[in-house]
Amino acid sequence: MSPNAIIAAAICREREQAQLTLSALAAKAGLAKSTLSQLETGKGNPNVETLWAIANALDIPFSSLFESASSHSALVRSCEGVSLSAGQSDFATVLLDKCPPDRRRDLYRVVLRPGSSRQSKPHPRGTVEHAFSCSGRVRLGPVDGIAEIGPGDYYRYSGDVAHSYEAVDGEALLLLVMDSPR
Repeated sequence: MSPNAIIAAAICREREQAQLTLSALAAKAGLAKSTLSQLETGKGNPNVETLWAIANALDIPFSSLFESASSHSALVRSCEGVSLSAGQSDFATVLLDKCPPDRRRDLYRVVLRPGSSRQSKPHPRGTVEHAFSCSGRVRLGPVDGIAEIGPGDYYRYSGDVAHSYEAVDGEALLLLVMDSPR
């Protein structure tokens, strides 16, 4: 699904859940109805300010305008993801994943040195790990879903099964987020 299609489906879904017409949401967000219509059909090219206005008008988190995680695994390469630019400054962002309600997240900086593989036993049921490669190449994930990631890549996988981490070509630095039920 293209980034515009993801955003289009989310805006339409959230507008319908809020029981707002296209005209009513456009007015609340301070947008032209034609602009909102284009966004809902996937033909628009929204910037950060436009999406913030829509999220605020719908009284939802900004991240709700992106497709929610439907599986335990997602691999986002550094050149992928829904990139949004600001219209008023040199700023761009990519939402890698959103935190669902009733979850907790712990954030770790992980340094991996070459020559050994870290084998991890399953964490509590429902745990999901989010790995973002800052530098170096890492081979990681559950036994049936090992992936190799490099700088800028993101990988989400089940942490409630046996999994491993291994530096591929020298030292690697990961940002690791452990997401578990409360």
